[in-house]
Amino acid sequence: MKVVGIDPGTAACGYAIVHEKEGRLRALEHGWWSTPAGQRPELRLKTIYDGVEELIDRHAPDAVALEESFVGADARIALSVGQARGAVMVASARAGVACAEYSPARVKQMVCGYGRADKKQVQRMVKAILGLQEDPSPSHAADALAVAICHALAPPLLRMAAG
Repeated sequence: MKVVGIDPGTAACGYAIVHEKEGRLRALEHGWWSTPAGQRPELRLKTIYDGVEELIDRHAPDAVALEESFVGADARIALSVGQARGAVMVASARAGVACAEYSPARVKQMVCGYGRADKKQVQRMVKAILGLQEDPSPSHAADALAVAICHALAPPLLRMAAG
């Protein structure tokens, strides 16, 4: 199974592709897209859409997994993250690839064994699980890897519920 993991955001959107085969996981690619704050919102979303579309075309994943929005104190950020999630979902739908969503706590629980793990713990566990030489960077890419790992390792019923 190949999974595209996405840590959505308009300023910085992390992405990753993880391949699971016979219980072994490996990272195929990870990184992030950055868009300038002064750029028109529709162009920022197009950058994310185009990036997801290109990843799907190149890797032919079985699923796209996203981290659900964390609604904090700033409504503008929540709206912006929601728009980025929408761009990812539309790109996935156009390609015929199912999307699954996981809460940040669920991702941390699956990857670290603790739902309140900090960013550094997530990076270290992602490194260990995937056998990477160094901690994945930036944190947006590490979070995207964690979301992809979460989906790849999730029991089938949890994957169905997340979809």
